Amino acid sequence: MKLKIINGPNLNLLGKREPEVYGSITFEDYFKTLQQKFPDVELEYYQSNIEGELIGKIQEVGFDYDGIILNAAAYTHTSVGIGDAVKAVETPVIEVHISNTHQREEYRHVSFISPGAKGVILGFGLQSYDLAIQSFLG
Repeated sequence: MKLKIINGPNLNLLGKREPEVYGSITFEDYFKTLQQKFPDVELEYYQSNIEGELIGKIQEVGFDYDGIILNAAAYTHTSVGIGDAVKAVETPVIEVHISNTHQREEYRHVSFISPGAKGVILGFGLQSYDLAIQSFLG
């Protein structure tokens, strides 16, 4: 099983950014925990603050991997291009969010990713990524 976690803008600031919403651990540290928890899964991680780079990465892995776990962050609510990329690839995509976006500002209630995603997991903190991995394991 080969999965790619793709994180969007500002998620490189986890551990520093709004710890009351996003927690106090960096994603790099959490990623190590995921690798230990799922040793039989080949996990890879990519992060970018740039929309086009995220689209490029989705296209790059979207025909060869078993799954993509995508937290497009703020681009979830603004990027038709990322939504189209998710629809264009064959690899199933699970949309994840650390916070419950429906408890936040109204503009965060709309996702351009969800219509093309296999599923959506939100509001469980970093455990949202665990749940997404488990969804691929059946």
